[in-house]
Amino acid sequence: MILVVNAGSSSIKIALFTGALTRQLTAEVAGIGGDACLHVDGTDIAIPAPDHGAALDHLLSALSDRGVTPDGLRCAAHRIVHGGATLIAPARLDDDVLARIDACTPLAPLHNPHNLSAIRALSARAPDLPQFGSFDTAFHATCPDLATTYALPEAERAKGIRRYGFHGLSYAALVEALRPDDLPKRLLALHLGGGASLCAIQNGRSVATSMGYSPLDGLVMGTRPGEIDGMAVLRLAADHGLEGAAHLLNHDSGLRALGGTADMAALLSGDDPRARFAVDHYCYWAARQAGSAIVAMGGLDAIAFTGGIGENAAPVRDAITRHLSFLGDVPVHVIPCDEERQIARDALRLLD
Repeated sequence: MILVVNAGSSSIKIALFTGALTRQLTAEVAGIGGDACLHVDGTDIAIPAPDHGAALDHLLSALSDRGVTPDGLRCAAHRIVHGGATLIAPARLDDDVLARIDACTPLAPLHNPHNLSAIRALSARAPDLPQFGSFDTAFHATCPDLATTYALPEAERAKGIRRYGFHGLSYAALVEALRPDDLPKRLLALHLGGGASLCAIQNGRSVATSMGYSPLDGLVMGTRPGEIDGMAVLRLAADHGLEGAAHLLNHDSGLRALGGTADMAALLSGDDPRARFAVDHYCYWAARQAGSAIVAMGGLDAIAFTGGIGENAAPVRDAITRHLSFLGDVPVHVIPCDEERQIARDALRLLD
């Protein structure tokens, strides 16, 4: 069995896979540091979980109750949000790699420390268990310098200020899903969920993506505005302070700001002008940025949608493809998002 671990700021999700990449179990502890809850087998159980270590203990106990103990695992594999410019492929987690993940903390201060907490907590409880990491930024390491470089002074670029891109594990899984059926040469992929991005995938490799230095840039999202002028950000910081502006941009913008909710299903079912405008705005800007990705590939052979909205909101898919209809008829794929299986696949490849 392979244990996949995805640690967030206040949650840890796990998934258990066989060596054939068949999912056996999923479980989660949410509300770490507050009113924590263990979700497993369709039930919610209130638990004390003041930190990630305590949360992991509850998850390991739940696995043990189902006959799975650490010594029965082949390995653990972790989702790590940011690998910076050097961690560009899945890796076994040794002291050197952990130090390099820690060095990327300034690039992902809300994510990498919690990813490390889960890794270290599991190491303390199962020191002989091999652990591997898959990086959400790594898929975009194949983007050329032209696509990743900001036109900033060299001293600023030396700080690591560049476009990285995210949702890489989702795009890697999408490529794997399409590969057996003749992967299109020039594929426009859209991951549409609470966070949203698109990626130009040429011959299975990322050549451009909409997210940049952080997951804030690019498409309109549930609570983020997507692309916004830097001077507008400075105005927000002047009006609200740095923390206030950061909160506004990450939590109070996007669909929530335009339509009153970040729930796309609610917006699609609403008939008020705000809801219609929010959906139209979301689709318009996704298609408009898709044009940029198509330029990066030199054309378009197919489109693929994934993520909660991409998979389930046919009106959104239809609106985006209508905007792009001038490009001619191309196949449109809908691919279930399966980052956890991709992480397990990465670990298996390293083991083998």
